Amino acid sequence: MLMSASLKDKSVVLHIDASPRGGESFSRRAADVFLRDLQHRQPDLVVDRLSLWNETLPDFSADALAAKYAVLGKREHRSNEARAWNCIRRLIMRLDDSAKIVLSTPMWNLSVPYPLKHYIDLITQPGLSFRFEPGLGYTPLLRDRPVMVIVASAGDFSLGTDWGRPDLASTYLKQALRFIGLASSQCVAVGPTAGEPALIEAAEQRAHAKLRAAAGTF
Repeated sequence: MLMSASLKDKSVVLHIDASPRGGESFSRRAADVFLRDLQHRQPDLVVDRLSLWNETLPDFSADALAAKYAVLGKREHRSNEARAWNCIRRLIMRLDDSAKIVLSTPMWNLSVPYPLKHYIDLITQPGLSFRFEPGLGYTPLLRDRPVMVIVASAGDFSLGTDWGRPDLASTYLKQALRFIGLASSQCVAVGPTAGEPALIEAAEQRAHAKLRAAAGTF
């Protein structure tokens, strides 16, 4: 659902939640710790939670794709294209209406869950979140603002790789956000979330401590 006009008048933090696990999710728990501390420091802050597993996101259908190419080709949208484009436009407006953004996600197969990839595909659109000009290249269109990215993973990527596995999720998210204008992102990892219970608890506590500290300047 889109935010009401009353919410837009306040300082809004959009929480994009990409975990399907609810309260059992390491990434969700970490985001909740960060948001509680943030609201304690900034009592007027309103949290708008976008749960990617519960929200009905528009399909990137043939009509949406045709609408995108219409923008690139500088032609008017047909009625079916306009309807598809307006759904995408509203999703991007919800993102751009926020003063701050928190994105929390698990790492799946070294990258991100498919609903999050779908969401990023939807919000990365010509004329809405970026533009392309021959000779100049790509220019982001969204205004920059604080972004906290929280990535929970079964492995420990604190040294860069985990048993030879790369962390593609954090790199992808930072670059995808930067491409549309959200360059001021920071990332906190939660991991390992599998294995020895004592190591899991210690990793979670370290991540929560980092997030509480980051809330002071977010």
